[in-house]
Amino acid sequence: MIKAVFMGTPQIAVNSLNKLLNFNDLQIAAVVTQPDRPCGRGNKITPPPVKEAALKNALTVYQTASIGKDTELLDTLKKLEPDFFITFAFGQILTQEVLDIPKIATINLHASLLPAYRGANPIQRAIYNGEKETGITTMITVLELDAGDICMQEKIKITENMTDLELSEIISDKAPFLIYPTIKGLYNKSLAPQKQPETGITIAKKFKKEDGRVNWQNNALDIHNQIRSMTIWPCAYTTSCDRIIKLVEAEFIDGNACKPGEVLKITKEGIEVGTGKGSILIKKLKPEGKPVLNAFDWTNGAKIEPGCVFK
Repeated sequence: MIKAVFMGTPQIAVNSLNKLLNFNDLQIAAVVTQPDRPCGRGNKITPPPVKEAALKNALTVYQTASIGKDTELLDTLKKLEPDFFITFAFGQILTQEVLDIPKIATINLHASLLPAYRGANPIQRAIYNGEKETGITTMITVLELDAGDICMQEKIKITENMTDLELSEIISDKAPFLIYPTIKGLYNKSLAPQKQPETGITIAKKFKKEDGRVNWQNNALDIHNQIRSMTIWPCAYTTSCDRIIKLVEAEFIDGNACKPGEVLKITKEGIEVGTGKGSILIKKLKPEGKPVLNAFDWTNGAKIEPGCVFK
């Protein structure tokens, strides 16, 4: 029986935890996740999705704000004598003391085709940069960020209008079916990890809130990629009459340069807005203090008409 400890936090990791419980030769001895934190408009203290999934499956759960400094938890994990640690979107840096605990290795599922997009934000950055392809990688975790030997990889196509949420769901579905054969292969020594190439290394930095501001001087394709890469957070936004308007869904329209930010046309399909090159059809948006609306419906009460300019 292979014994492992699963470490993860957000929703994207839940499917992997649930699926791994179905393999008869793999025991998830415990789950480690982040502490409960305030969430939503009311700042209600909310458990991480991985914790909720673990408790539903009657698993032992440990929560820590810093696993490397949590000596009590480290002692507990050492006593479990796991073969593997499995990490997927855990959200903490592991120290060498942590990495030394498993008998075989710590395996991380990373949401890119390493060595491209190392770091905290590979899904959103791939879409933001207009990539046509990304993927998932299982790797041996080392101290250097996402630099460990590659175990297995699977490619995923990024379609023209795919959002960060849609790509996250695809990765969530595929992840457990890469994690399990990785663990199995390392356990029976049929899988030989390979060193990462020294070329093609890129870093996926986290977005900041201000990165969501749309610069209408940019070309339409870049703005389209910005909008669809930020639906989870921070959300692309513009302003109208000094009010923030979050842009939730849009389509790219090729063409010549227009007056940046000018409303060109309003139809039931949405609001067409000019950019430095081409235009964007805004289909869904979220006005400040209101729910997500179809763009056309919003224009009825917002006094938006052709010739208005978004800032």
